Amino acid sequence: MNLRKTLLTLALTAAMPAAFAAEITVSAAASLSDVFKEIAAQYEKQYPDAKIKLNTAASGALLQQAAKGAPVDVLAFADQKTMDMAVEQNLIVPATRKNFARNTLVVVAPGDSKLTVKGLKDLQQSSVKRIAVGNPDSVPAGRYAKAALEKAGVWASITPKIINTQNVRQALDYVARGEVEAGFVYNTDAQIQNDKVKVLWTVPLDKPATYPIAVAKDSKQQAEAKRFADYILSTKGQAVLQKYGFTKP
Repeated sequence: MNLRKTLLTLALTAAMPAAFAAEITVSAAASLSDVFKEIAAQYEKQYPDAKIKLNTAASGALLQQAAKGAPVDVLAFADQKTMDMAVEQNLIVPATRKNFARNTLVVVAPGDSKLTVKGLKDLQQSSVKRIAVGNPDSVPAGRYAKAALEKAGVWASITPKIINTQNVRQALDYVARGEVEAGFVYNTDAQIQNDKVKVLWTVPLDKPATYPIAVAKDSKQQAEAKRFADYILSTKGQAVLQKYGFTKP
């Protein structure tokens, strides 16, 4: 009997790490795909009890997923408007909302492009036939691009040239493959494919492109979710973000 109890105890003990390991889902903007993948790996190495499941897409798509009840523990968006909507829909814990990074919007062209465009108004030239832009309704980069083009007074005239994309990475891919003459992406995205695309200029924005992060209200792993969000804001997390071209908020 004692031997049986001992074996049972050992079996339960062996099962405990799996039973108590905290697995969380982190929904992050598409432009964070590479940097969050590295941060998650670094985080899991530091905290072996944790498991990070990354879910990346356009910020608007991630918001819709959360609103429809998709399981999520941490939300990281590419703009403030999307997080404001998350607050309005009671999807996050407001006290956990923090800005963790800043980015810049740029216009890129294929690496072998001979375009001589130097500003937003030059996109009206006949040599520019197609322009990749994230859908402004769901993609923050597209929303920033539309606002800048409207301010420059050229949005209406170039609308026929615009190819709407599901997220900023898709816009980058179109440019990298030479399927469009130009595209609006973040500077960090351009750096990832700097062998296939080149930055033409930085787009002036009325407000900086800052990234907020927050713990999801319905997370069943609140403590772990907060620990990960705090890690993004820590010296280690910020170092990886800066490595990928993001700057402090």
